[in-house]
Formats: sequence, C-alpha cells, structure tokens
Amino acid sequence: MGERFDVIVTGGGPGGYVAAIKTAKAGFKTAVIENRRVGGTCLNRGCIPAKAMVHASSIYREMKESAVFGVEASEVSYDYHKILEYKEDTTDKLCQGIEQLLKANGVTLISGKGTLEKGKTVRVVSQEGEVCYEAEKIILAAGSKPLILPIPGLELPGVLTSDELFRLEEAPESLVIIGGGVISVEFASVYANLGCKVTIVEAMPRLIPNMDKEISQNLKMILKKRGIDIHTSAAVQRVEEEDGQYACVFVEKEKEVRVSAQYVLCAVGRCPNTEGLFGEGVQPAMERGRVVVDEDFRTSIEGVYAIGDLVKGMQLAHLASAQGVYVAERLMGKEPAIDVHTVPGCVYTDPEIASVGMTEDEAKEQGIAVKTGKFIMSANGKSLITKEERGFVKVIVEAETDVIVGAQLMCARATDMIGELVTAVVNRLTVQQLLRGMRAHPTYNEAIAEALEDAVGEAVHIMPKKKR
Repeated sequence: MGERFDVIVTGGGPGGYVAAIKTAKAGFKTAVIENRRVGGTCLNRGCIPAKAMVHASSIYREMKESAVFGVEASEVSYDYHKILEYKEDTTDKLCQGIEQLLKANGVTLISGKGTLEKGKTVRVVSQEGEVCYEAEKIILAAGSKPLILPIPGLELPGVLTSDELFRLEEAPESLVIIGGGVISVEFASVYANLGCKVTIVEAMPRLIPNMDKEISQNLKMILKKRGIDIHTSAAVQRVEEEDGQYACVFVEKEKEVRVSAQYVLCAVGRCPNTEGLFGEGVQPAMERGRVVVDEDFRTSIEGVYAIGDLVKGMQLAHLASAQGVYVAERLMGKEPAIDVHTVPGCVYTDPEIASVGMTEDEAKEQGIAVKTGKFIMSANGKSLITKEERGFVKVIVEAETDVIVGAQLMCARATDMIGELVTAVVNRLTVQQLLRGMRAHPTYNEAIAEALEDAVGEAVHIMPKKKR
C-alpha cells in the first residue's frame, strides 16, 4: 500500500489540477494522478494548441489581405513546421507552469493510470509497477476523448480525430470535416486560412446548433466567403478510400453526395474518458456514459466526487475548473463562491463568438417576456479601423425588470468581452446598473453599452426605429 492522502484527484486537467491546488492550499494532503502531461486535453490537445493554430493562421490570412490597410506584403508564406513549433512551445510553457504550481503548493504528482477501487482506494499502474493509494476524498476528473460515431469507414487511416490532426507534419491540401460544432468551425478556419480546401458536413440544419440562430447564419456566410464548402442537414453514410483520397458520402436533400479529400476529420464531439477508471464492483451510477452526480458533484459512492467532462453538462475547460473550485470549497466546509450554472460559451473563429445565459428563442420557449438590444459592429469605430467582417452584440433583458438574462456576441475580442456580461447575468444586474460604468472609446467593448441602450430605447448611435 502506498501513501495515504486526504484528497486524491484522478486527472491533471483544468478541473483536476485546480481542485488539487485549492485543496492543498486549504491544508489537505493532496495528490494528482495523471498518465500523460498535466493540463489535460485542453492544454495538450485542445483549447490551447487549437487557439495557437487559429492565431498563427489568422496572421497569415491578414498579411495576405493587408493591402486594404495600405500595407503591401508580397510573397507572404508560412512554414508549417514552425507553426507547429510555436504551438508546442506555447503548450510546453503552460504545462511547466502547472507542474511548478502543483509542486509549490505541496501537491504530490503521481504518474500513471488511476483506477478507483473499493475502500476509497486508487490503484495506479505505471512503468514502475502498481501501487494503491488511500484517501478520505476522491475527485474523479479524467476528462474526455474524441467521440467516434458508428459510421462505416471511420477506421480508415485517413480519417482523423482532432488529436491526430495536430500530429500531422504537413498542412493538409484538402479536408472534409464531419460535424459542424465548435471544434469543426475552429479547425475549418485554421486550415482554410492556410489555403486548404475545407468542406464541412453537419447533420443538423445549421452550424453550431446550440448557439443563437443569427450567429449561425452569419458564421456560415463568413466561412463560405472564405472558400469553405458547407453542407447542413447532411447525414453521413460512410467514408471510402478512393484513389489515394478519402470520400465522405452523405445524403443531402434526399440525394447522395460524395466529397473527396486528402483527410477526413471526425469532429462530432467528445465522450467521457471512463475506460479503466473503475475497478470491479465500484462503478458509480452512470447515465449515457456519464457519471451521475448531485448538485455538489457527489457520486453514488460515499466520499467520491466527479467533475468536468465526466459529468452531464457542457464540456468546457473553464467549467471543469469552476467545478474543481466548487468541490474544493465544499470539502473545506465553505459555501462555494462560484456559480457553476452560468457558463460562457466561446468559439475562436474570426470574428470570435461568445454567449452566456438565454437566447431570445429560449426565453420565448420558457414563457419569459424579454426585450432585446442589438448593435451592429459595422457602426463601431474600432471595428471600422480594423475592418472587421459581419458582427453584432445582442443582449436579452427581462421586459418588466430590465434584468440582463443573456447575451450573444459575434465580433473581434468577443471571448474577452463576454466576462462583463457573465458577471451581469450571474448577479442579475439591470441594464441601468451595467450602464453606470463608462466605456473607453474607441473600443470593441463600447458596443455592449450600445446594445444595452438599444434594449431600453436610449441608443445614441443606432438610427431610431420608424414609428408606424
């Protein structure tokens, strides 16, 4: 039997390492078990490397289009290997930072695959052998892995997950992406920017179907303008190898369509990484492959908690981190300070997309009377300076109280700006309260004030609506 701890966390991703550091800071003897690098999918194979690729590819596209600013950049090119090096360097620095934080806070990092066993024990298998560790409390934070649908041909060598796409040594010449969600549109943007012929095939009627309809419509127009071929309401039937390429076969408007490419990316989402997580006879209650938890993230097993992609809800790094903080504060006997139910959603396309709270359609479905305020970014000074494409800021406000209940942004820096509106929704701030603070000019952020003013009929930089 190995060392005994107060808290053991299985998984060193954004939920796991945050929970570990928080509990260690509170005086708990804490260990993190991780079989790969700390940081989890987000840092090593997801958010951070993807956003690094988005940034690098956007610079390339902007340089090619710089003539609109009076800047001539001839013979612009990119070195894909150096882009990959930049991506890896970014990831490495953040991984090292987390390792240092764990060490500085007295968290024991145990390398290996952790399996929950009876008696609040975690068995760890590594190259060095097998060791069992005991703990008073165990937090399961094993994360997720790419979801593979039961579609014939997805086992072919040219069919990739996001993990495998990152490992390509050369940028693909052509790419078919199955799925039209967040992962899909971000990768589509990256490789289209680099000159790759990209096709998106989505089963639902629109891209990013979980977001505001207007955002989906605008995004589709922008991506098509950049040369991305988009097929919605398209059901993939199979993938076939064809003359050294891979043909994605799907049904669209009752007709069978074939699109061939060098690679096919399966980007239909992710599923909980529960393989090998539970020993014999210790599996907690499950539902559709996810661990069932109560409002405090307790599983059906006494003393065992689960957070992040293992449980029901949005699969987002910042949500996992918030849940990690929540559980840690519960273990301290504190009332959690963080609201884990108001979750911002972000898409790192160009322009960026961000949302929080209700959409107008969701409010109507719930029978909540709302009014909306909207500001088109083509009238924003900063957007005109940087020649941003289509975009807007929309706020959703309770009709009677002027309380802000939701917001949808599609504009430059939307993912940075959404924090202000998350704070507003969480604290049920009114339009008037949020307008008390002035915003600098020229900034993208002042569009929020414009949208808020529009919601209450006081907008200055929006043409007044014609009276009937």
